[in-house]
Amino acid sequence: MTDPAKPWDGKVVRTWLERRIAAARLDQAAADRRGYEARDEFDLAAAEEWACRALASGDDADAQAAFAARIKALIGQDEYRATGINDDVRFERHVRSHLRKVAKMTKANEGFEKTLRYQ
Repeated sequence: MTDPAKPWDGKVVRTWLERRIAAARLDQAAADRRGYEARDEFDLAAAEEWACRALASGDDADAQAAFAARIKALIGQDEYRATGINDDVRFERHVRSHLRKVAKMTKANEGFEKTLRYQ
């Protein structure tokens, strides 16, 4: 016996995105305080914030198919504009990897209930 697939809940997804934006900001501040050796951590946190902010900007989270299409469109972009980044290539790589992570979560419809800072 298998469990029936749980329904898509846009409110939970939006809450998860908001919490990840807040956590990414905190991670950026911590990396910034650590200085030069934490440049990659800063870029990683900035990429997560950029990806989550881009996904949270519309009403696409209300439907799973629309959210997946938004992720696919963002992954297909050629470049991602952000200021204050240390390495553009590394930042873009991190953005794409975070978008792929969210795409897997969206496809399986799981993981959005985990709203703690560290995942």
